[in-house]
Amino acid sequence: MPSKRRLTMRHIRQMLRLSAGGTSVREIAVLLGIARSTLQDNLDRAKASGLSWPLPGELTDDALEHRLFTRAGVKQGQRRRHEPNWAQLSIELRSPA
Repeated sequence: MPSKRRLTMRHIRQMLRLSAGGTSVREIAVLLGIARSTLQDNLDRAKASGLSWPLPGELTDDALEHRLFTRAGVKQGQRRRHEPNWAQLSIELRSPA
C-alpha cells in the first residue's frame, strides 16, 4: 500500500476553509485531489489541535505544520521502545532450532 503523501500547508488551509464553509468531505477530496481518508485524518488533527477556520493571521506555515504533525508526549528523535540487541538476535537466528 502506498504511503500517505504529506499535504502542503496551502492544501490544509483550503481544506479547513472548505470544511468550515459546509462543504462535504467527499467534495473537498475531489476538489483538492486527495484521498478522503487523508482529508479526514487531517481534519481530525486540526480538531485535536484546536484549529478552526479562520486561522489566526500570525499562524505561519511552519507553526501550522508543528501544531498538526507533532505527536504529543513523544520527544522528537526518541523511540518509544528500546532497540533490540541485533548482534545477539543474529546469533540466535543462526543457531539450529
